[in-house]
Amino acid sequence: MTVGVRGEHVHSPERRVPPPAPRKAARTLSAAGELLRALAAPVRIAIVLQLREADRCVHELVEALGVAQPLISQHLRVLKAAGVVHGERHGREVVYRLVDEHLSHIVVDAVTHVDEGPRGINQTDRTPRTEEM
Repeated sequence: MTVGVRGEHVHSPERRVPPPAPRKAARTLSAAGELLRALAAPVRIAIVLQLREADRCVHELVEALGVAQPLISQHLRVLKAAGVVHGERHGREVVYRLVDEHLSHIVVDAVTHVDEGPRGINQTDRTPRTEEM
């Protein structure tokens, strides 16, 4: 980084400075943060991946994920409150589905990124130190 006479930042002459990305309203950014928080639990990620394949009721999610029914129900409440899933009653069962296909893309992209492992020139393959575990 080079600093000009008055303290302002001066870019290298070899690099073209891109225009700033369009700004989003604070309300939009806050809502996006809430959505990401709702998706930020491993069980909720697993639920979204299951619902991406097919609509499912609670007992099907319990069976597929090997998680207790009360825990699945709790996570479904969080996802429902965030507008990620919708439940529709069919007799005694409630069948859940994803509200929007975009949401599954967020989860699939995150899982795919992790499955691909570290890449890029700024990433290192390091083993966690004992105190980090």
